[in-house]
Amino acid sequence: GIDAAHKATIMSAIAFGVPMQFAKAHVEGITKLSAIDIKYAEQLGYRIKLLGITKKVPSGIELRVHPTLIPTKRLLANVEGAMNAVQVHGDAVGTTLYYGKGAGSEPTASAVIADLVDVTRLHTADPLNRVPHLAFQPNAMSSLSVLPMSEVVTSYYLRLRVADQAGVLAKLTGLLAQADISIDAVLQREADQVSQAGENQTDVIILTHDTREGTLNDVLAQMQALPTVMAPIVRIRKE
Repeated sequence: GIDAAHKATIMSAIAFGVPMQFAKAHVEGITKLSAIDIKYAEQLGYRIKLLGITKKVPSGIELRVHPTLIPTKRLLANVEGAMNAVQVHGDAVGTTLYYGKGAGSEPTASAVIADLVDVTRLHTADPLNRVPHLAFQPNAMSSLSVLPMSEVVTSYYLRLRVADQAGVLAKLTGLLAQADISIDAVLQREADQVSQAGENQTDVIILTHDTREGTLNDVLAQMQALPTVMAPIVRIRKE
């Protein structure tokens, strides 16, 4: 996710007039994704894509890269192979999508030549009429800070490997309710494993509505401490 984070950092600076702050970006790659989560996501009507996301919200700037569930019918969910896409939401124009090759010798050469042309144009332009670096004049730069992930608000996919016992699901949903986290969907599937004590296990998949990540982290810690939760909880963000 490092490459995507560099690109998202540059685009956040151009879009919002903030200094580039790569060190504050939240970066997760795809190494911890498992095939079972890809399968469950498809059953729920989603695909998992590595997204670089930056948003301007009243409290600051979101700057994050991580695997993300996207509804299958969305254009972003169907970007494959060497193709890249950038989705932009503007105040007046609404949502637009830019799609094309992001890898290969010719696309890379085209981008480099375009940069050289821009440098030459700027060099020969009147200094007072040049487009400033990052598109904002120095005195117009914003001081909005990059939010820590604990303050980001989004929705989530949760997968819990639990003992197949009565009352387990009620306990899990009860913890979410106590934290005022509402549930969008619940899916229960038989797991292919049996615990060392000989207990049957099941996978519980929960989709939440939007909530603050710090609040969810507290609930996940409580869930993980339950004796009926048999494995580390998997959490994937959803957009």
